[in-house]
Amino acid sequence: MNRIDQKFSELKKRKEKALIIYMTAGDPSLKKNEVLIYAFEKDRVDLIELGVPFSDPLADGPVIQAASQRALKRKTNLAKILRLVGRVRKKSEIPILLMSYLNPIFRYGIDAFARSAKQSGVDGLIVPDLPPDEGKSISAVMRRYGIDLVYLAAPTSTQKRIRYIADASRGFIYYVSLTGITGTRRSLPLKLDESVRAVKKETPLPVCVGFGVSNPAQALRMSRAADGVIIGSAIVKVLATRPHVNPGQFSRQFIRPFADALGKVR
Repeated sequence: MNRIDQKFSELKKRKEKALIIYMTAGDPSLKKNEVLIYAFEKDRVDLIELGVPFSDPLADGPVIQAASQRALKRKTNLAKILRLVGRVRKKSEIPILLMSYLNPIFRYGIDAFARSAKQSGVDGLIVPDLPPDEGKSISAVMRRYGIDLVYLAAPTSTQKRIRYIADASRGFIYYVSLTGITGTRRSLPLKLDESVRAVKKETPLPVCVGFGVSNPAQALRMSRAADGVIIGSAIVKVLATRPHVNPGQFSRQFIRPFADALGKVR
């Protein structure tokens, strides 16, 4: 049982839902990412997603695109991100996933990446442009090194497709709340709860909802059907305007309200 499985097992026993926070690695800086992770964990965040900046982030909206460009200008790359995870592991056991497009992993070398990720303490991997049909060989490599490859299901996924995604995934299912790209939304689809429950019927894995979850009220609504909620663009957007903010202050102001909304205990 790796850190992801252990975390969801603990949450299930406590009857809590997972709070997952996304940051683009290298924005505002890798050092700032590191201290923010510690602050987020203190404010009851359960899992961390670190986005690997890429020049052509097809699934991402303007907020994360801009964050990726800022990170790339600072020469952030996969090797530096893995070293960041290694530093975090000296102080924390919080589960960490990388969200990366396939190109950076392919350029690094798939086996070399999996080996380095394992050594650094990475627990999971999300690759938005890798469908499970084409990910079998990569999945086998990740499984060999104990890294969970998490696949995405979407509102357009048929039940047959959802079963296929569920069989291929490890750790949890990432359910995309809406069609389109990442970004904050004023409202979420009315039938989202129903869609999440349909996914849960096909798998014993936790199902976590991301894309568009923008405020604590939306997070609470999603938590009623899902096993966890993923907050990305809403945090990246605010952080972009406050790159020099004290991490503890930032976490108390912008992360703690999500934890409070989900009823998370200390």
